[in-house]
Amino acid sequence: MKALMKNLRGDRAIWGIVALLAIFSFLPVYSASTNLVYVKDSGTALGHLVKHGVLLFLGFMIIFAVHRIPAHYFKGLSLIGLPIILCLLGYTLTVETNIGGVSANRWITIPVVGIPFQTSTLASVVLMIWVARYLSKIRDRQVTFQESILPLWLPIALVVGLILPANFSTAAIVGALAFLLCFLGGYPLKYLTVMVVTGGILASMFLFVLFKAPEVLPDRAGTWKSRIETFLNPDEASADANRQVNYAKMAVAQGGIVGKGAGKSVMKNILSQSTSDFIFAIIIEEYGLIGGLGLLFFYLLLLFRIVVVANSAETIFTKLLVIGVGVPIVFQALINMAVVVQLFPTTGQPLPLISMGGTSIWMTCLAIGIVLSASNKKTEEPAAEIDDTNPLEVLSGQI
Repeated sequence: MKALMKNLRGDRAIWGIVALLAIFSFLPVYSASTNLVYVKDSGTALGHLVKHGVLLFLGFMIIFAVHRIPAHYFKGLSLIGLPIILCLLGYTLTVETNIGGVSANRWITIPVVGIPFQTSTLASVVLMIWVARYLSKIRDRQVTFQESILPLWLPIALVVGLILPANFSTAAIVGALAFLLCFLGGYPLKYLTVMVVTGGILASMFLFVLFKAPEVLPDRAGTWKSRIETFLNPDEASADANRQVNYAKMAVAQGGIVGKGAGKSVMKNILSQSTSDFIFAIIIEEYGLIGGLGLLFFYLLLLFRIVVVANSAETIFTKLLVIGVGVPIVFQALINMAVVVQLFPTTGQPLPLISMGGTSIWMTCLAIGIVLSASNKKTEEPAAEIDDTNPLEVLSGQI
């Protein structure tokens, strides 16, 4: 154990927070997995717990491997990764997979092991690294909108556009976070303002078509419309459309201040996706307001440490890298919690490191590994600069 601890680099607080969240996740996952066992007749509670433990173990192996990679290497890796992820996203749209009763073009199956892989989770990480790389290049010079279309906005548009047909919420989140990173990275405000206004107009047009002629949009347009209508007018929504949201609210209400106790949730057996999208409702029912606020505290503490790491980084790229891949973890957690208490429409976003899942856990761990790599001063980028458009030079570490 001592030998292992000596090999852990980077921010120890982040290591501790991630470990605590992962350890705590076993309790709600084991409790909520009875929904899969007795309602959906899928496996055993112990089997699901073991599967969750294996996924977390592999996730921590990803963190350990990635956090030892020098942070500036990710510049070159994004040059290689972006074309690959665009191909994977395009291929994903041609494959329909059923996961947990949800049939959509979101997943592909990893050959040999047969594990479903949600390509959009990897795409968001790769895109943020790409955007951070470009913004660090133009930091000290004036840039026009025209010259940034191909290297910046086209990749963002392609990634968001390829995610959109099957996963509207993820596409919107990725697009919003890319804009936020551009703002923090010093991209000219006048161009960002134009892009925001243009985006607002396009969003208004999209919503108009969604409500007036949803049949011309992708198959999941009906689901998007239903979720928005349920959120805006919960009293007028159909009983079927409002059922899961109401069950989540009932779970929260029954939790009270201290909760019913570990494993004593009642709503877990009737709340769909109680092990993933709505697991926070089960946590509050079993551990009460204290448990919910405690979990929120640790996510906010993680956000604080991410900001600290970004602030202490010595290069612009490293600062933007940490913000780009670290903040979305906490942002996703806040959205998941907001959905449960009906502050946000249902989005299908899991609770990072807590929800039972597969590649979502691994991609969260990948992002955490990158943050830890950036927090390790030994992996900071050397002062000398070279042409970072050459992936061979970047990968050689001579930046």
